[in-house]
Amino acid sequence: MIIERKLARQISFDYSGAMDFVAAWELDNLQPLVSQAHSLLHGQAGPGKEYTGWLDWPISYNREELKRVKDLAAKIRERAEVLVVIGIGGSYIGARSALELLGHSFYNQLPKEKRGGPEIYFAGHNMSSSYLVHLLELVKDKEIVVNVVSKSGTTLEPAIAFRIFRQLLEERYGKEGAAKRIVATTDKDKGALKKLAGEEGYETFIVPDDVGGRYSVLTPVGLLPIAASGVDVDEIMAGAMK
Repeated sequence: MIIERKLARQISFDYSGAMDFVAAWELDNLQPLVSQAHSLLHGQAGPGKEYTGWLDWPISYNREELKRVKDLAAKIRERAEVLVVIGIGGSYIGARSALELLGHSFYNQLPKEKRGGPEIYFAGHNMSSSYLVHLLELVKDKEIVVNVVSKSGTTLEPAIAFRIFRQLLEERYGKEGAAKRIVATTDKDKGALKKLAGEEGYETFIVPDDVGGRYSVLTPVGLLPIAASGVDVDEIMAGAMK
């Protein structure tokens, strides 16, 4: 995958252009509130504290789980022409944003040898029937791997998209063959998707309990699609630790 490496390694925020509209004393007046919010957040003491695991995630993440992500991503790059990521909200938008940031603007249109991975498409993030029909027309004759991302497995939009793609894979490869091409990123213990994955034999990755969906890009939720595109996720995690 083509990466703008300097941009990927160091991102800074320049707010100097806003200083014509915000006085220094206004910022000073807000500082006590900012300090209080910072203290609550890092002390994991405020409302929603049970979902602040993302703060220390780049240090505390499971190294074995990341190795599994990388190993599966390598297999996907070898055997799949298309990776369809099914999810909504934070279950897809982090991966999509990272791929748009780090990769070629027209990644899917590049020859595979230049992409470094399969074409990557997203589904299950809207209720558009025409979107699904068009996507199916585009990928139906290609070698497909599906990564369904849902903590519960019952959210309407991804549940519908997954049912359709699961049917496509089972009709083409049979249930056993389809199971080898479906990856579920879901709750570690419970939920409809976790149950189905266990019954069907899908490979699974965990959505951490203490990491909210919008902050999950550095978990298997985001890292599997990113790694499948050819991006070095070890480099991403090393950068996140700094």
